[in-house]
Amino acid sequence: MLYGEFHKIAHARLRKIAPLTLVETTVLVNESYLRLVRTGKLAVNDRVHFLAYAARVMRSIIVDLVRERMAERRGSGQAEITLNTAIGDAESFPEAEILAVSEALELLAKVEPQLAQVVELRYFAGLTEVEIAAALGSSERTVRRQWNKARALLGALLRDD
Repeated sequence: MLYGEFHKIAHARLRKIAPLTLVETTVLVNESYLRLVRTGKLAVNDRVHFLAYAARVMRSIIVDLVRERMAERRGSGQAEITLNTAIGDAESFPEAEILAVSEALELLAKVEPQLAQVVELRYFAGLTEVEIAAALGSSERTVRRQWNKARALLGALLRDD
């Protein structure tokens, strides 16, 4: 029932990392679905909950693809990392940025899980503040405040690396 939306999210993410992989949108959607089903713990309350969960799975797949690609090119230089608030307007994400944000996000999740979830939904799933607010059951203003706080914390974590 949600295949169209799932496909749209996957397409948006792959458009950002197109130079990294030859994976097609349908392949990402299918692989994500298979991973969701394989866990055997797919208890979805509603549409938004499913898309938020699917975003986490897509993040995992994208990070795995980037790690594979970077493993092939060991020794590549470090790229400058920024968390762009105009995420939808960006041309593409550098490989190093995807990995660094994912690793910093894991650290943030240990301290501020709600902030990490906002970043995951915005950065990896490409959801808008309105969609994130609906997914998390909060207001747009709260999501915007959490996004700004998360960006500041992640910025500090990324600079420390």
